[in-house]
Amino acid sequence: MWDGQRRAVWGEDRIGERLPTTYFHLVFTLQQELRSLCMGNRKLLFGLLFEAAQHTISRLAKDKKYIGATPGIVSILHTHGQDLTFHPHIHNIVSGGGMDSAGKWIKEKRSNGRFLFPRRAMEKIYKGYFLEHLRKYIANKSLLFTNKEDVENILSIAASKKWNVYAKAPFGGPAQIIEYLGRYTHKVAITAHRILHIDDSSISFKYKDYADGNKQKVMTLLHAEFLRRFEQHILPKSFMKIRHAGYLHSKNKMERIAPVCSQLKLPAPMHRVHTPVA
Repeated sequence: MWDGQRRAVWGEDRIGERLPTTYFHLVFTLQQELRSLCMGNRKLLFGLLFEAAQHTISRLAKDKKYIGATPGIVSILHTHGQDLTFHPHIHNIVSGGGMDSAGKWIKEKRSNGRFLFPRRAMEKIYKGYFLEHLRKYIANKSLLFTNKEDVENILSIAASKKWNVYAKAPFGGPAQIIEYLGRYTHKVAITAHRILHIDDSSISFKYKDYADGNKQKVMTLLHAEFLRRFEQHILPKSFMKIRHAGYLHSKNKMERIAPVCSQLKLPAPMHRVHTPVA
């Protein structure tokens, strides 16, 4: 299936799961000091990045001050910055409301607010979970590395720093979030429209420099360097870059959503119909 059509089907599926609540956009970034370690353990640490982000969201969501229920979470892995450098981070679409243990819908408490959870609370939980499990991987020899002293030094530096979680104000609606993230769900690193020029030795492309006021700039790389950067973003075989958690967990998802639609006097969720593309 062509990427554009795959993206459209993915977006339609997400729209079909939406409920009448506020949706938030949270981004969890891998600490810079850990990126080289991640490069040699991509499948393991990409998985931990998903787990740490979803654990943080789910733990805070249980607190009645924020939701007091299980939210819906759609998580998408991005590995690149605009300049194609290795910059792993997880985008999360999180519902403001959620389901309690009995399947009852709990309305969002922050529909008019600017945030879902306190940013510092998210950062502390995320950092603690990630580093705790990273040390477990070292202890049980799941993590590959050449020099333990170097790894301990990296962990010490990472532990001493503040970790960032980007919490954006609520979007106008779920369709707006899905359209925003849908641009990145079925591509690797860079789209063709950003490439401006290719000659016998180099490739020029446009990028947004976030460190310089989001200015649009042009970068030119030799073929070998462009390929080196691009190859960093090819995911391990069979690795799932889009994952669902909370009440949107894939197992029996629609069976969980249907009773809530009934509670809220909404139409039952439509069954998915996928049209194969030749």
